[in-house]
Amino acid sequence: MSLLEQTISAIKPELNQKALSNAKQRLLDQAKPPGSLGILEDVGARLAAIKGTIDVHLTNKYIITCAGDHGVVEEGVSAFPAEVTPQMVFNFVGGGASVNIMGKHAGAQVKAADIGVNYDFDPELPIFHKKVRYGTDNFTKGPAMTREEAIKSIEAGIEIVNELHAQTPVDLLGTGDMGIGNTTPSTAIIAALSGLSVERLTGRGSGVDDKGLAQKIAAIQKGLDINKPDPNDPLDVLAKVGGLEIGGLAGLVIGAAAQGIPVVCDGLISTAGALIACELAPAAKNYLFASHKSVEVGHQFMHERMGLTPLIDLKFRLGEGTGAAVCMELLDLATRILAEIKTFEEVGVSQK
Repeated sequence: MSLLEQTISAIKPELNQKALSNAKQRLLDQAKPPGSLGILEDVGARLAAIKGTIDVHLTNKYIITCAGDHGVVEEGVSAFPAEVTPQMVFNFVGGGASVNIMGKHAGAQVKAADIGVNYDFDPELPIFHKKVRYGTDNFTKGPAMTREEAIKSIEAGIEIVNELHAQTPVDLLGTGDMGIGNTTPSTAIIAALSGLSVERLTGRGSGVDDKGLAQKIAAIQKGLDINKPDPNDPLDVLAKVGGLEIGGLAGLVIGAAAQGIPVVCDGLISTAGALIACELAPAAKNYLFASHKSVEVGHQFMHERMGLTPLIDLKFRLGEGTGAAVCMELLDLATRILAEIKTFEEVGVSQK
């Protein structure tokens, strides 16, 4: 049995129902109108069910930013050159990127992972060295990668979770991405799985103009027409029109779910990875939280397919794990709402 198969089989089919029931009852008994703190109450209850206790503490937090390059950049789908991908990996290591600052504020350690960057990093660079290959092929001319490489990219994410968790138990994992052009394969993935039109799903990514948007739509459509990914086979979709870092992100979700770790995913690319994960392992969705609603139009269709409600809408379109960092603080707050707001009985307040 492969690492991917073993890990999927290790995911519990349902959460701790006793803890979930206790959490829901406590929320109902608290000295406030029932449900008045909205989604945060649901988040707190689900975290209790994941952790098996009402008093959840999300102490050890990590954001893993998976990086990879994309051959489809040749089609003029991005406003930035491919050289930016390794340059940004160095920025993550140096602590100067947006996710570093936001992750620090959330109390999370940020670490980059090379899943498929077209660059040779020094083996001593403090990142996860999990390169499957030097970027994907241009999927307008054939598959982005082989099926075996798609599996390896997912297993790279699983290995990262296993290595982290073996060092210090992880309480909360955030997912982020870096890869010039990666909104294109992410959009291709939801188009392939949903059957919705490419025009309806495609956004401007890093900020392409009208010409760039038209080229992006044409590239995605051509990739789908040439490769004909099977919507009933998520590995086929990932291999034919996906990305190596997207596979790594899927592996993070699957690996975390197998370890009982809640995961908060970021924007379009991270959610594409989460979508592949949930198509492969539906039970992984129990451990998954959607951080925000991106301005990328395809993002909402990913959320709808997984039945997830994003916690915030700040008009983000950056990636890196920035939305995950913001929402880690909301998940922290949800745990305190559940554990620390007193019940009517505890404070002697009269109920209706």
